Amino acid sequence: MSKHIGSSLDDFLKEEGIYEETQALAIKEVVVWQLTEAMKKQSLSKTRLAAMLKTSRSQVDRLLDPTRDVTLSTLQRAAALVGRKVQIELV
Repeated sequence: MSKHIGSSLDDFLKEEGIYEETQALAIKEVVVWQLTEAMKKQSLSKTRLAAMLKTSRSQVDRLLDPTRDVTLSTLQRAAALVGRKVQIELV
């Protein structure tokens, strides 16, 4: 007898029709966290990152907001500036 009763969280989210949306948000949150941690490690402020990206501070705020959409090229440029790279994989 299984000690787990009911469906998985993934099953629940699929039943509610929000699986893909929540999956995308979770991925964005991880990417933003990784970018923020890399910035902290280098003592790199949002203002300095904006200058390096040749953009505004408000654009960096949007980049670091997981609820906002950001282009892949912008994400790649920001990652490169903190010594990281973006890797995307279809599974």
